[in-house]
Amino acid sequence: MSVSDTTAARYTHTDPDVRLMLQVREDNAEAFEQLVLRYQDRLLTVLQHLLGTHEQSEDLAQEVFLRVYRARKRYVPGAKFSTWLFTIANNVASNARRSLARRREINLQTSDSGAMGSGISLEQLAKEASGLMPTRQLDKAETAQIIQLAMQTLNDRQRMAVLLSKFEDMSYAEIAESMGLSDKAVKSLLSRARVNLRVVIEPYLDEGKKPQEASD
Repeated sequence: MSVSDTTAARYTHTDPDVRLMLQVREDNAEAFEQLVLRYQDRLLTVLQHLLGTHEQSEDLAQEVFLRVYRARKRYVPGAKFSTWLFTIANNVASNARRSLARRREINLQTSDSGAMGSGISLEQLAKEASGLMPTRQLDKAETAQIIQLAMQTLNDRQRMAVLLSKFEDMSYAEIAESMGLSDKAVKSLLSRARVNLRVVIEPYLDEGKKPQEASD
């Protein structure tokens, strides 16, 4: 879909990262390095939650940035830079999951690397999902493990929508564009995700019962 001059001008004016990407389009290596520095940690966090392993997430983050660079000459700002970047990330992650599924090598075991260390907490998810707050104190490792397990019980699209909403603070429209969905579909995904997280988290808060890993 073509991007109008008015839309391109609007995002160029309002988004400094779009302006950096336009410099990348002109082969400015320093601008590309700035974008990588700004987004590499955020991208790794999202990819690690989607795929479960730090090593694979690092490889795929490199693939995302490589695709960004290869696409530089065709780049026209039709959205915020972050929306465009996570559209690419969603495609890369989806391809990786399909490849893993074909080889039947999916492993949803939680790692001990503290994947939830980016700021989202069990308390925040529990409050949003069920209106409850934990009745007991949880240490950092326990919190990381339970949240990782809870997120893994969501299907791929629900998980991606939650990550973009909570970590990237994207609007429904931005998530919809990144995932190739309608605004209505995103709202439905997030609503179902909240319900699913409530089902998973409440028994743990009440009884200490850990979530069951996704079977698909």
